[in-house]
Amino acid sequence: MPDPCAGTRNRYISRVTDTLITEWVLRVGPAGPALFCYRMPTGDTLHKFAASAAAGEPRLITEPGLPARVAAIVEPVVEQLGYRLVRIRVSGAEGCTVQVMAERPDGTMTVEDCEMVSRALSPVLDVADPIDRAYRLEISSPGIDRPLVRKSDFERYTGHIAKIETAIPFEGRKRFRGVLAGIEGEAVRIRRDDAGEPAEVLLPIEEMSEAKLVLTDDLVTEALRREKSAKRDARAARRELRREERHSRHRPQRPAAKGGE
Repeated sequence: MPDPCAGTRNRYISRVTDTLITEWVLRVGPAGPALFCYRMPTGDTLHKFAASAAAGEPRLITEPGLPARVAAIVEPVVEQLGYRLVRIRVSGAEGCTVQVMAERPDGTMTVEDCEMVSRALSPVLDVADPIDRAYRLEISSPGIDRPLVRKSDFERYTGHIAKIETAIPFEGRKRFRGVLAGIEGEAVRIRRDDAGEPAEVLLPIEEMSEAKLVLTDDLVTEALRREKSAKRDARAARRELRREERHSRHRPQRPAAKGGE
């Protein structure tokens, strides 16, 4: 397969808007000297958010080849920020694009979240240099008809329709479509709607090469509900952050000790 990023060597650093910065510092890099330190907004909500992502489950459906090498660099940084990596895609359409799909532990992702991830990832990718060509970095949310990559994704969307492709043939076929009917161990039960007669199959998640939700009215309704809930949580977090800043500004300062006392 030709390299989709073939072209003149160059580097693209995403431009994003400035965000409010306080005292929490994120160290980025492997063991030893840090590549850089990234200052983050502070607050109990953010700390709990980061801890939740750090304790998260691994992806069971992953990408091969060049995207896998990019993912090995991106995922630790994304997790330190408090997010979860969903998918890496390297595309040659309209020039080379490196798409990083990420989410909060609750499955949401705002524009501000994408900006934060972009600010942290751009210098890391520049130093690690996984793609020796010109590229454009794109940070995105999973979207409504999202990929399913973790066991919890299949649990969360039980009752919705998904399209699944397996790495090897299963019962004589590699492509399946149907309603997610629950988890059994490390496998997903799917009630097929692409068969001549009703049928259920149990597909091991680790044997899947791709799994994706199908856009339906029910899925859109649930996505809108989740978005409203995420916006309420974000507003509450911003209010808490402003409250903490006001409290910090008005906190009385202890007088400096006089020499010799």
